[in-house]
Amino acid sequence: MRYRFNLLFSCFLVFPWLLWAQSAGVTAIKAGRLFDSERGIVLTNQIIIIRGNSITAVGKGIAIPPGATVLDLSQYTVLPGLIEAHSHLLMEHPGDEDNTLTVTKAVTMEGDALRALRGAARAQSYLDAGYTTVRDLGNSGVYADVALKRAIDEGTLPGPRLYVSGPGLAPEGGQVPGLMPGQTQLITGDYRIIRGVEDARLAVREHVYHGVDLIKIYSNSSPNKTYLSVPEMHAIVEEAHLHQLKVTAHATTDLAIRRALQAGVDGIEHGYVVADSTLRRMRRQHVILVPTDMDFQLAQRQVDKLRMNLSAEQVRTLAKPYHDRLLRARQAGTTIAAGSDMYMGLGLSRGQAAKRLLFAYAEAGLPLADILRAATWNGALLLAEPRLGRLQAGAWADIIAVKGNPLESLSSLEGVAFVMKAGVVIKPAP
Repeated sequence: MRYRFNLLFSCFLVFPWLLWAQSAGVTAIKAGRLFDSERGIVLTNQIIIIRGNSITAVGKGIAIPPGATVLDLSQYTVLPGLIEAHSHLLMEHPGDEDNTLTVTKAVTMEGDALRALRGAARAQSYLDAGYTTVRDLGNSGVYADVALKRAIDEGTLPGPRLYVSGPGLAPEGGQVPGLMPGQTQLITGDYRIIRGVEDARLAVREHVYHGVDLIKIYSNSSPNKTYLSVPEMHAIVEEAHLHQLKVTAHATTDLAIRRALQAGVDGIEHGYVVADSTLRRMRRQHVILVPTDMDFQLAQRQVDKLRMNLSAEQVRTLAKPYHDRLLRARQAGTTIAAGSDMYMGLGLSRGQAAKRLLFAYAEAGLPLADILRAATWNGALLLAEPRLGRLQAGAWADIIAVKGNPLESLSSLEGVAFVMKAGVVIKPAP
């Protein structure tokens, strides 16, 4: 009897504490403006209710629960956390050396441990810039990207949500030209070389075992003149889909894209040269394009670093074909997700440099609403994760805030004033 009484007494003590803890776990955000990524519009005077790591309600005039923590962002535009669809956190190219030298130095002189530590700092810069999710596509050692993801997930390191691919599945030589016979083993830390259909299946199983989130393949291996075969790519896709993993293809030419589409991939990276008919086929097959472009500001930094004698007008002329294919993709109805492929040291933090991609899209003539959707809603479609890229009930509480209205001026995204990831404030508003 005494035991039951003590137990009952304990319950009376604990129950109010539980109610307090429940209330303390609720946050309400007052948003002066809110970007609705599904419709591509800005709403005014919205309330966001957050419980734990998720949004439970969004709307005008919603009652704020008693005891909730209230964050007043009424002077800001609130958006879903940005999604970077194409990064290389564990690699940095100085911008003025041969790619073969950069890759071989990373493998032989930097090593996985140092690369992961440096990648952690780059990941933090993304979070500071408003990117709460980053899709990392190889050139990251032997699953060092998986290790970085795990460290962030467990709270050891700060950083965005990572979706990692492990070493890209590539034809002989990967993207590293010029290695002498007998020296190609130097790149096996960054590329998984595929030698036949059964080896392609085995490579996917290796990646699944080591904990990747998606599979990246090289339909073509530019700058090398090599291709994976269509049967190899098909085997990769079939095996990956068996394990509920998406497959995305590095493909820089129309031929490489068409071969990847024939194999059944889910995404195309770069797509620098692509026919209208291929873009329409991508739309029909629900394949998402990640155009990795550079705005004029970063392009000029690159030109200056390489000491190229090019005028600003010449730089703009060089960009015209990329702008053209971006507008043709929109006209064809191809879904576009924003991915920068930024891995060069050009004087900006990695996160800030990656954001210049959005300005490249604007320079091409994409509507600002489309650009914001590409960096939020469409990025979530690419990852097949409906809890990302939107401010709706059931979504993760990944939220940023900026001064001004990004549907009027994209420059408002340059200064992110507030960052929340999974309901935790990373950067409070001033």
